[in-house]
Amino acid sequence: MKIDRLIGILSILLQEEKTTAPELAERFEVSRRTINRDIEDLCNAGIPIRTSQGTGGGISIMDGYRMDRTILTSKDMQMILAGIRSLDSVSGSRYYSQLMEKIQAGSSEFITGRDSILIDLSSWYRDSLAPKIETIQDAIGLKKTIRFQYYSPGGDTEREIEPYYLIFKWTSWYVYGYCFLRNDFRLFKLNRMDGITHVASYEGNREVPLPDLSNKKVFPAKDRVKAVFDPSMKWHLVEEYGVDSFSEMDDGRLLFEHEYADDEGLLAWILSCRDKVTVIKPERIREKLCQVTTEIARKYEGDRK
Repeated sequence: MKIDRLIGILSILLQEEKTTAPELAERFEVSRRTINRDIEDLCNAGIPIRTSQGTGGGISIMDGYRMDRTILTSKDMQMILAGIRSLDSVSGSRYYSQLMEKIQAGSSEFITGRDSILIDLSSWYRDSLAPKIETIQDAIGLKKTIRFQYYSPGGDTEREIEPYYLIFKWTSWYVYGYCFLRNDFRLFKLNRMDGITHVASYEGNREVPLPDLSNKKVFPAKDRVKAVFDPSMKWHLVEEYGVDSFSEMDDGRLLFEHEYADDEGLLAWILSCRDKVTVIKPERIREKLCQVTTEIARKYEGDRK
């Protein structure tokens, strides 16, 4: 793509004192005429590029506009690379790695030793997630609305939105956009979306607020749970809520108290702990657990008859 090539050429010019059209043509596997047009486009975009002919000539950026690479330390570059590589783990391609290879050109002095940080943002849904991310990215770039089937605890609905942000949060991917069904901005979880298609162009002149992704905003506390856990579940509490979420009782059991956002989510989590937990309050959660476990027991008892 032309934009990738322009970024690559600019990266090389920022890092090397001088290069030539034949060198760039060979590097990007295009003709010298194409490179000359690219240089002209960069100049038109306001990049102060200087060209000189003859022996010792070439293409360079005017003095005073070159990036001072001394502002980047080896650690800085390692952190940049780790972040960029993490995007490839969900994109299903090597696009970002290839982009960083262009940026790294001539900067080997900044990259020393082996990588010490590896970030993998992929999930069990990688095969279905990567195409969704690409479709939404394209829609944002083209200013296209997207339509999709959405599955939520409140039921299945067909939605059409103006997408504005792709977000990775709470170990999952979301899209934030203006929903025509709700006439407001909403956050949608990609794993609950199906059949995503581009629909129509939009002007893009809507005032878009930055999404408030604080836990208090997205998952406002509904109530507070108090429960007693078996000592064997200490690792589970530490992993989910931290070491300060419980206190050890005289008999070794763990007293847990915490706010929660919705009953269904709490019930699912409590049930995953099997018989290693006893809920003290709220009373409606105790009653719901009794109802659910009774129905489960009845179902499996019926299967044995």
